[in-house]
Amino acid sequence: MSVAQQNRDTFVQAAVVTPDALAALDAYADLLIRWQVRINLVGPQTLETLWHRHFLDSAQLFAHLPPDTQTLTDIGSGGGFPGLVLAIMTAHQGGPAVTLIESDARKAAFLREASRVCGAGATIINARVEAAEVPVADVVTARACAPLPRLLPWVFGRLRADGIALLLKGANWRDELTAAEKDWTLTLAKIPSCTDTSGVILKLEGLNPN
Repeated sequence: MSVAQQNRDTFVQAAVVTPDALAALDAYADLLIRWQVRINLVGPQTLETLWHRHFLDSAQLFAHLPPDTQTLTDIGSGGGFPGLVLAIMTAHQGGPAVTLIESDARKAAFLREASRVCGAGATIINARVEAAEVPVADVVTARACAPLPRLLPWVFGRLRADGIALLLKGANWRDELTAAEKDWTLTLAKIPSCTDTSGVILKLEGLNPN
């Protein structure tokens, strides 16, 4: 069995995903691998572990979405992580409406095609996040986008006052948080990542500038 197949099997065991959503994710993976030849959507060294490193890392946020979530905005979506994975997982369950913000025109074109092929129904905004005009959302997500001091103003401008942010952060999250808390008041929950022992999901509520 190949490493890629082992990773897919692990994803199926770990993620809460319907058969229709899994089929859509298979189509997404195939499309990403084809486009990767022309566009650097993910690190080339992570292609073999795509299902673990990118799909499962994104899918773990699904369990932390409030049940009444109606709108979700993903900042700096890149190849679609985590936003497009979440859009696919929720598309067959009645929502939420998902918006992906991506500044790179080629990546935005990929996201539009992937959303179409996978039936995700996501709205793709090709703009820099600070210039993107989108309504505030119930949930804002981001992964590998920017350090917290730079990221939080973008999150704040896209998030409802009573909404939550789910941010996937790596090993430097503590230093980022210490720097960000100088300028921001927030309620924080630190949730261990299931794909990276040094990383966390930061669940932020009550975000306000000091």
